[in-house]
Amino acid sequence: MIDAVALGLAGGLLAGLLGVGGGVVFVPGMVLLLGLAQQQAEATSLLAIIPAALVGTLCQRRYANVREHDALRLGASSVVGASAGVVLANALSGRALRIAFAVLLLLVALRVARRALRRA
Repeated sequence: MIDAVALGLAGGLLAGLLGVGGGVVFVPGMVLLLGLAQQQAEATSLLAIIPAALVGTLCQRRYANVREHDALRLGASSVVGASAGVVLANALSGRALRIAFAVLLLLVALRVARRALRRA
């Protein structure tokens, strides 16, 4: 239980600070700390991120950082993508999902680092 609370605090902090948390913190944390299977961690993360996303959005809105029109388009189109992703995630092995997840995190990290270094 303490691991889940710590994971929630870390995910919430990173969600508010960097706009991440669900996939980047919750999924690996649930697999490594809570012993969930990859599919279970991904599915649980989808539900767990809702409160942090709502609170973070409301707080960011006070700073006029939320672009509602873009958010609505992203949200509406993500419904189709999420439905397809769930089917695919349940067709793949946990190992294949963990590898795909790790590759995605590495690619994103490299791209963000590259952009940050170019602007420095």
